[in-house]
Amino acid sequence: MEIRGPVILPARREDIEFETLDGLTLVGELALPEGRDPVATLVTLHPLPTAGGFMDSHIFRKAAGRLPALADLAVLRFNTRGTTSQRGTSDGAFDGGRAEAFDVAAAMDFVRERGLPTPWLVGWSFGTELALKYGRDHDVEGVVLLSPPLHRATDAEVAAWAADGRRMVVLVPEFDDYLRPDAAAERFASVPHAVLIPVEGGKHLWVGENQTRRVLTEIVAAVNPDALPLPTEWDGALVGES
Repeated sequence: MEIRGPVILPARREDIEFETLDGLTLVGELALPEGRDPVATLVTLHPLPTAGGFMDSHIFRKAAGRLPALADLAVLRFNTRGTTSQRGTSDGAFDGGRAEAFDVAAAMDFVRERGLPTPWLVGWSFGTELALKYGRDHDVEGVVLLSPPLHRATDAEVAAWAADGRRMVVLVPEFDDYLRPDAAAERFASVPHAVLIPVEGGKHLWVGENQTRRVLTEIVAAVNPDALPLPTEWDGALVGES
């Protein structure tokens, strides 16, 4: 069967909850490779909840559905404060990226407590702002930024990564609604080691199977390149459709 849109490949999936320092319960899911340990962990930070972003936003839902099986990755998804998905609603209310610092910290505490290996923050849109603003405070291997708008992360917060040295991979759609490749090159010039990847034909929401495959491939290229190329067909059992 061709691996596309709704296909969910086998994995160990667990509904999870964790607590923030300010007393909120956040809901999420952890997906692990079936029958083996993960080689690395994706801690995903979803798009803007006030614009429909949540842990099930399609790139992250498909990452959780495919990458444990195809790339031996653990995928942690969760709803930031006040965000609702089929999994449930996290406590609290959206705070524009300020109190969400506690949400990122709670996710990273969960990763440490579970002993999940080699964590990367993978942010999409609003999630990139959280990764840029708060990622340096945590034990992460690096950050992957999908469609960064750079609305909330300041130039100083971006530039602070220059002295940090941890890896930064930035995927910028050619036709992004907020930050296109030429402007992104200027905004990220303060981080010489940042790898900026312009994606021809891409748009902010990465709609379509070709864009999904491109994004997942670039994530795996950063985190576990030995798993490339990602298969496009699956000859084993399926779990279902997302």
